[in-house]
Amino acid sequence: MGGTGRKMTCAPVIESVTFSGVEDYFGESVAAKYDESSAEMFAPQAVDPVVEVLAGLAGAGRALELGIGTGRIALPLAARGVPVSGIDLSSAMAARLRAKPGGDAIDVTIGDFATARVAGAFSVVYLVYNTIGNLTSQEAQVACFRTAAAHLEPGGCFVVEVGVPELRKLPPGQTVVPFDLSATHWGFDRYDVSTQSMSSYHARVADGRGEFRAIPFRYVWPAELDLMAQLAGLRLRSRWENWDGKPFTHDSEQHVSIWEKPLG
Repeated sequence: MGGTGRKMTCAPVIESVTFSGVEDYFGESVAAKYDESSAEMFAPQAVDPVVEVLAGLAGAGRALELGIGTGRIALPLAARGVPVSGIDLSSAMAARLRAKPGGDAIDVTIGDFATARVAGAFSVVYLVYNTIGNLTSQEAQVACFRTAAAHLEPGGCFVVEVGVPELRKLPPGQTVVPFDLSATHWGFDRYDVSTQSMSSYHARVADGRGEFRAIPFRYVWPAELDLMAQLAGLRLRSRWENWDGKPFTHDSEQHVSIWEKPLG
């Protein structure tokens, strides 16, 4: 990585809190800056297509967001008249949600979204913005599908938005793929293909001070997700490249997949 030409001090920010044996990497220091650091994902062009699809799937029913965070999708979906509940491991992120207009009307359960349960049945359960990868084992991801299925009413849908692993960008012997190299932020993913694990590393510079953060993930293939859905009693209904319904192809870098719970 190239230098910035400015003297800086480095303060590692690898914050995690253990909750029932699961690590929370989205504590107060992350929550305080999350909306700002992900500002492009809060823009109407990023949010509106998601809300349109989810509102259509919810119909007159309820929606449950796994990893609800600060309410990027939940709040505009609720504003469309859809009753929304959520599960999130981070009480700091949930506090930001509750402080926003309309946030106090959304019921948030603090817990591991792979296993936590919410009362009642839902027309749609959704997991967006690569959040399935925050579950760092195959066992946890399978449990998440079973949890989603348990919350769905017959005919309901589980929706996942996640990137396609970028292994084609790795030449032999290389394990790192950069995804952002700017004057104030360096970001790169490190892959371990033997365990299907990865970590995202972020180095930020602001006011002459540097900050470093690392978050572990588990990457997962579309076909593997389909098998997880099958184990949970769900079947694939649709798979698109994006929320506008663009067809998914071998060149797609992400997908929006919808599995439904059979009526019978």
